[in-house]
Amino acid sequence: MPRLMTRLHAVADPESAITAERFDAVVAIVHDFAALDLPPVCALLENALRIDAQAKSAVTLLLDPGLAGRRLIVAPTGPLTRDYDDVRRFAEAAAAGIRRARDAGARRPLLLLQAPPADERHAEAPRVTAIAALGALWEPLEAREALGAAKAEPVTDVGFAVLGGAFTAADAEHVTAIDGGLRLTKDLCGTEPERMAPPRFAEYVKQAFAGLPVKVTVVDSHLKLQKQYPLLFAVARASLLVPRHWPCVIRLEYAPKGKHERTLLFAGKGLTYDTGGADLKVNGHMSGMSRDKGGAAAVAGLIWTAAKLGKKGIRLYAELGVVRNSIGPDAFVTDEIIRSHAGVRVRIGNTDAEGRLVLADLLSHLREVAGKATDPRLFTCATLTGHAGRAMGTYNIALDNGPARALGTAESLGELGDRHGDPFEVSRLRREDFQFVRPRSAADDVLSCNNEPSSATARGHQFPMAFLAIASGLDRHGSDSEQPIPFTHIDIGGSAVEGGDWQHGRPTGRPLVAMLRALCGG
Repeated sequence: MPRLMTRLHAVADPESAITAERFDAVVAIVHDFAALDLPPVCALLENALRIDAQAKSAVTLLLDPGLAGRRLIVAPTGPLTRDYDDVRRFAEAAAAGIRRARDAGARRPLLLLQAPPADERHAEAPRVTAIAALGALWEPLEAREALGAAKAEPVTDVGFAVLGGAFTAADAEHVTAIDGGLRLTKDLCGTEPERMAPPRFAEYVKQAFAGLPVKVTVVDSHLKLQKQYPLLFAVARASLLVPRHWPCVIRLEYAPKGKHERTLLFAGKGLTYDTGGADLKVNGHMSGMSRDKGGAAAVAGLIWTAAKLGKKGIRLYAELGVVRNSIGPDAFVTDEIIRSHAGVRVRIGNTDAEGRLVLADLLSHLREVAGKATDPRLFTCATLTGHAGRAMGTYNIALDNGPARALGTAESLGELGDRHGDPFEVSRLRREDFQFVRPRSAADDVLSCNNEPSSATARGHQFPMAFLAIASGLDRHGSDSEQPIPFTHIDIGGSAVEGGDWQHGRPTGRPLVAMLRALCGG
């Protein structure tokens, strides 16, 4: 599995490193040119600004025989202090700067971060910057397999230092673990549908977790899936004619030694391709649907990172529903009534609302696990709706049920996501959402969806959570029950790929960083 990772090195003495032969370019990430205190770089910048005022606002390549590799790349962050500025400016500058260094021929660049402003908003800037720099060097799995990993991703080592601040070897190790999880997430999410069809997705996951203390189980028996995951199996029905598209459920369990103070349970949507099924996506809307597996990808990446960091005191358990929503003579259709794993009769309203069917059965299994777990908290993570992008743009969305809201789960994701450059918008589940999916007759218990696109439906990213709660049986575990179970639904329909461009945008790996910090404590 060609998952080449660039090595990150903490540099203790940046003044000496800028002329060291072990580096072949210097990338300076600057937010206050007047306060920059690094004489060789300052002198070069002063000369550049005399002839090009744009050097303060655009990535600039300067030549100096005295610097490492004779190259200085200046990457300005732009303003940081306005009400709407945030730590992502450091990430964007780092990504642009290191890509410019790579394109100039550098293979071992040194990144120098001017110390960020001393306020809480930018407290995590060093790690955010380093994560973004490494992440910018990722190239698609297809490219690495076709060209060779070293050719596709030629940068082998990155030095990193904070001018006037600290970045330790432990920080570098932490960032490297996060980068590894993000790379796994991006590979799983971004790879084309045949290379990452369900069986090959499962194989890639198994390879990625080899050597880590994570138990990986793949359920791929058609009989077991039909019995234990009836909604998921209905989505996959048309794919059964093609063996390489056969569905599976991947179970991941990380249970470190010692006392577990809480249990985090995740359901991940892994649609390796979504044609829309019988409600076929038309007018070009099918392109990019190989990225409909971003939720499962992010959950896998999160557990990989937590295991790599050796997180203690928590147990992580996940079920990833990895299926293809194909078309064919055995495709499921609207008006079918299918009994979920929780025993709920689901009327199909639109076959293009397949992700919530997959998640509902996964959630029902997690609900049973939660009944025997210590301080359980349930999560779904999915590229679930177009409404997410329409309503919130390129932000993750979190919605809590009553018990989760009492814990402040979505609020925590929002607060810590902001600090770590992986921002969330907090949404709310309302009574109208349950009313929307109510049964229209005694023949069924819940409606999966209306027959309009979510982006054209009021509360199009909220009401699917109401369906998930009912179809999985979690509606019986609200704040008023004898056994309340916190449940948070995360929709990354607008954030899983850059710019919301499902066909050509690079996968972002989100919301791994925010979930790691808010849920796993680091």
